[in-house]
Amino acid sequence: MTDAIEQSTMRKVFKRLLPLLFAMMFFNYLDRINIGFAALEMNRDLGLTPSVFGFAGSIFFVGYMLLEVPSNLILHRVGARRWLARILITWGTVAALNAFVFNAPSLYAVRFLLGIMEAGFLPGVAVYLTKWFPERYRARAVGGYIIAGSFAAIIGAPASTTLMTYADGLLGLAGWQWMFILEGVPAILLGLYTWRAMSERPTEAGWLDEQEKRWLEQTLEAERRALGETRHVSFWKVAGDGRVWSLACMFGCALVGIYGLFLWLPQIIKGFGGLSNIEVGFMSAVPPLAGVLGTFLISRSSDRSGDRKKHLAFVYAMSALAIAASALATTPVLAYLMLCATGLFIYAGNSLFWSLAASFRTGAAGAATIALINTIAQFGGLLGPWSIGLVRSSTGSFKLALLTIAGFLVIATLIALCMRVGPRADQQETADGALRDDAQ
Repeated sequence: MTDAIEQSTMRKVFKRLLPLLFAMMFFNYLDRINIGFAALEMNRDLGLTPSVFGFAGSIFFVGYMLLEVPSNLILHRVGARRWLARILITWGTVAALNAFVFNAPSLYAVRFLLGIMEAGFLPGVAVYLTKWFPERYRARAVGGYIIAGSFAAIIGAPASTTLMTYADGLLGLAGWQWMFILEGVPAILLGLYTWRAMSERPTEAGWLDEQEKRWLEQTLEAERRALGETRHVSFWKVAGDGRVWSLACMFGCALVGIYGLFLWLPQIIKGFGGLSNIEVGFMSAVPPLAGVLGTFLISRSSDRSGDRKKHLAFVYAMSALAIAASALATTPVLAYLMLCATGLFIYAGNSLFWSLAASFRTGAAGAATIALINTIAQFGGLLGPWSIGLVRSSTGSFKLALLTIAGFLVIATLIALCMRVGPRADQQETADGALRDDAQ
């Protein structure tokens, strides 16, 4: 009987929540990366050098890091429904304002503001998942919405370059300006829908029956007790957790590759020669398409085995090999194929990272833990786009930049192999106590 309730409950939860979270993630990632497609024309129109464009891509993460932890703590206080809706509406508005930048300083200002408005979104969603998905379902749940980032690149790449081509000159605006506007508005509309339709927790879900609500709440409460989160945990105890720093540094090294490569991917492919913007858009869609397959296979394998560390080490090691091979390839075809192989592996680590980050603690401590991990990790977003721009400006090629990314991915591999992911001593004591209480 219990198995039947579990299956029916989780089937409803996946069906109800995953499409909404997928849509959120789709537009979140699209509004981050579409500057890479805009650069095909915007850089020329505004007179931006590679180093200036790289800095514009990186300054987003400064604003993002400043408000990441405060944003997630506010979400825990006011609720995910209200706060995620606010994030969606304000980031959509600022994303559309990218259309009206007119020089480098104005672009820096808007990208910095976009980071502030988006701060807390990804860790906020990760916290929200802990209210709905028991640990054994979490990697699949995270994988179910995190692949929206890949789909944003798959669909957004050709859609963005097509908009830029055919909307160019409409009402006196350039194609890249229309692209920013038309891809920013959906986030605003989705925020309004989220405010109205999202359920905060299982007890408020009218689409679950009473047995299903009871089973889900009891299962999640048992996990919270096992993690020791029935008592207060200070922020300083969270900050002193070595697992937080190792996981954050690992993912930060991976983000050097993820953001560094994929913000520059359209220009890397354009450099192969003889391609229109629309052709570049379609070719830019293939590496993230491979990432969807990688995410699906790796997250299912990880859930079956219960292992996160070795799976993370594997995907980052393979990413390092593929991107290094792309840098050293002697033909554009081989270089492109290796970029596709990079996409297959590098995206697959995202669902494992968020599952692991969400498993350390729950409640307010969980919100602070996830936000702190993600904040520290954003140094990868700072380094990746800017460093590629600097290397591109100084050498005239992407070879050294891609090899640098491979080096960071090797570091991520080593950290994944060495880091500790089990409960802290204080959590283990609480978990043992909870088990003794249950036994009595």
